[in-house]
Amino acid sequence: MGTLYIDRKEAELRLDGDAIALYTKGRREGTTPIKPLKRVVLCGRLLVDTRLIHRLSEEGVSVLFLSGKRHHFRAILHGRLHKNGLLRLRQYEKATSAFAEEFARSLVVRKLEGKKLLLEEAMEERPDLRMDLKKAVDLLQGVLKRVETSSPSLDSLRGLEGGGARAYFSAYARLFPPSLGFRGRKRRPPEDPVNSLLSLTYTILHFEAVREVEVMGFDPTIGFYHTFEYGRESLACDLIEPLRPLVDRWVWELFRKRLFTSQDFRVEPCGCYLKKQGRKRYFFLYEEWAGGIRRLLADDVTCLAREVMR
Repeated sequence: MGTLYIDRKEAELRLDGDAIALYTKGRREGTTPIKPLKRVVLCGRLLVDTRLIHRLSEEGVSVLFLSGKRHHFRAILHGRLHKNGLLRLRQYEKATSAFAEEFARSLVVRKLEGKKLLLEEAMEERPDLRMDLKKAVDLLQGVLKRVETSSPSLDSLRGLEGGGARAYFSAYARLFPPSLGFRGRKRRPPEDPVNSLLSLTYTILHFEAVREVEVMGFDPTIGFYHTFEYGRESLACDLIEPLRPLVDRWVWELFRKRLFTSQDFRVEPCGCYLKKQGRKRYFFLYEEWAGGIRRLLADDVTCLAREVMR
């Protein structure tokens, strides 16, 4: 077990020897050993013993704080991470060099290829949508060719990627039944069940990326494709770009296999969010799926460190 999720209203977490003890209304409900953990995700309003925070920090366990049912990001807590100042110095140098455009182009190529592959696979599953999906695939192929052959500037690259994304999500939306109300990507707030799961998964994956880059020694706020923006972990945003099609495929599978339906969600004026039982099932399924993503992310961060240090 590498991740512990706590989504229990008014719960209290205490340090108990080498374990995390869970209490609700003063009653002890169980314990979880700390040693196997790499990350803890805390949702909503909880009481946390500061001794437990200290211990998690000492053990190198990262803690992600999310708001309650909407799962908005609040904070990430890390312990001591690295002493690799030289890597950060090289990162700052590379961020203002030709390396930034080269790295950004490689990210966009991988992302576009992933989207194209997903739609090509979907044509086999949904032959009734073949014409619509093929049109988007052809457009993505054209964007890919321009990215690979024209060496566009960062601004042009973002424009090309944005055009490909619009065509992609228009086709991707056709894969879901109309009853889900998904007509394209809508972030803040998510207005339908598909966008709700996409946003939640992207949020958690972003946390995974922040943790990996900080453990390696990078400054997460200095990216190459995503420009500096106050308070944003731009490098983490960079690194999850080529992984987004994998998230999209997984979310499609969740609905295609009816592991989630519209009944698992609550629609409110402030957005569409998973109900309590749906969140519990989601976190279990995410952990089953996320092992491969974490390995890919770790490999990408390691590869990037080698490139930056050259």
